[in-house]
Amino acid sequence: MPQPIINAQQALPNNSANVVPLLPAEKQYNIPLKYRKMENLHIVFWLFKDISWCMFWRPLGIAMIFPTLIISIIIAYRTRQYMSELCHNLAITVWISANSYWMISEFLHFDDRLAFPGVTFKHLAMIPFTIGVLILAYYYLYWKPTHKNALDSM
Repeated sequence: MPQPIINAQQALPNNSANVVPLLPAEKQYNIPLKYRKMENLHIVFWLFKDISWCMFWRPLGIAMIFPTLIISIIIAYRTRQYMSELCHNLAITVWISANSYWMISEFLHFDDRLAFPGVTFKHLAMIPFTIGVLILAYYYLYWKPTHKNALDSM
């Protein structure tokens, strides 16, 4: 699990000469390398998904939904002990879900069909987009102001 580091000596156990000491009250958010590698791979999958959407490469675009979404869920789960990270990563997960639904609706040509009067199937992607905004609104408007002393990454 990602752990906060309190000073530079904790950041680099070898106490390298190029370490800049932190102020005593300054805290950092440290991400283990294996988690960081997964996050970077997640970006690669996400880019392939969106490039495939842009180029209308249906099989690759649809295939890239799964690793992109699964890794996003894993990242949210692994950062759950920090409310800031959890909320932002959940918002990313629902964003990817909305984005993927929208992509599929275009790939399968039902994006412009009416789901309800005045609402196309593409517009239904606004549901998860709105859920993501609500998650972040909860964090910024309620949780963060009421937990000012919580150890958090934001």
